[in-house]
Amino acid sequence: MEKPELLAPAGTLEKLKFAVQYGADAVYIAGKKYGLRAFAGNFSREEMAEGIAFAHERGVKVYVTVNVFAHNADMDGLEDYLRELLELKADAIIASDPGVIRISRMAVPDLPVHISTQANSTNWSTVQFWKDLGAERVVLARELTLPEIQEIREKVNVELETFVHGAMCISYSGRCLLSNYMTDRDSNQGQCAQACRWNYNLVEEKRPNEFYPIQEDERGTYVFNSQDLCLLQHLPELIETGIKSLKIEGRMKSAYYVATIIRAYRNMIDAYYGEAEVSGDIQFWLDELQKVSHRPYTTGFYFGKPENGALTLESSQYIRPYDFIGVVKEYDAASGMATIEQRNHFKVGDTIEFFSPQYGWFAHTITEMYDKDGNEITVAPHAQMVVRMPLTRAVYPMDMMRKQVGEK
Repeated sequence: MEKPELLAPAGTLEKLKFAVQYGADAVYIAGKKYGLRAFAGNFSREEMAEGIAFAHERGVKVYVTVNVFAHNADMDGLEDYLRELLELKADAIIASDPGVIRISRMAVPDLPVHISTQANSTNWSTVQFWKDLGAERVVLARELTLPEIQEIREKVNVELETFVHGAMCISYSGRCLLSNYMTDRDSNQGQCAQACRWNYNLVEEKRPNEFYPIQEDERGTYVFNSQDLCLLQHLPELIETGIKSLKIEGRMKSAYYVATIIRAYRNMIDAYYGEAEVSGDIQFWLDELQKVSHRPYTTGFYFGKPENGALTLESSQYIRPYDFIGVVKEYDAASGMATIEQRNHFKVGDTIEFFSPQYGWFAHTITEMYDKDGNEITVAPHAQMVVRMPLTRAVYPMDMMRKQVGEK
């Protein structure tokens, strides 16, 4: 059975490079216009050119989201933008608006189209419809069960992509009006305020100033607060459906998040084929997934409607057990000295962890540190300052450092 593609989010050029380094087969990005994540950083033309070249040199594909629900004004410049993506050698666009897709088919017929999850493709006839219009791939709605996906796969000969990890939207496959109504930030134009995560109470029509918590709690309740999707334990079932691409959500997430999640799924996909380089132990990787910022995990709709346990009613806060504190820039084997770019506060005496695509992780207690000029220091308080420290084992460029929250 053909190994499925592991598709990673890349909100910035740095995140793209980490996604590639940590095992993605493809990444999805957005330019400064036409994407549904207006606050993700996104790519200038120059960054897009560099990112696509970086990925292609390493055998990784790049898909560009053009999945905004377009208004008339959005059509101005769209053809030029699509031609630019073709010139930059993007591997496909991801779109859901029929008008955008129509123009792309006319302006750049050689640029493949992937139908976004925002198109709400929930049955085989819809998938066939998109194939008939020339789509190479359809990203399925998150509301499908595994048997439904299997039936679509059997009836339609087109590439299928599905989400396996990340935030879930309370609205049907992300088509939300709540943010627009309450904050004048249009989620369907990429500006979602995540109003579904806010604290809500019940108000009775004739008692406008009396607020009733839906569940007894002095802070109210979070009735739209979906848990995060996680299908790491169920990759064999997904692979056996013949899905072409397994997608990670998170263009708004950090480089640390992207690297950690991609590394776990990379190894467990490879383990299914007997090729895992770091570990094929599911519990090891489940533990790793607990070390990023996340909400409690759920399997979503894959095994039926998530009626119990898919919402967190007590809080909308993320679980953040570890801080991302640094990136390895260089390592000198002769001296055992690592050069680190600081990303968060750390100091002498801290017990930290290093992790990498080359190994699982190891703990290290910092005994000494030096600044870029060789002066001994006891703390690294400044963002992106260069620090050198001796280590007890080898590390590699782009290895990451993390520290348990509250660790002294």
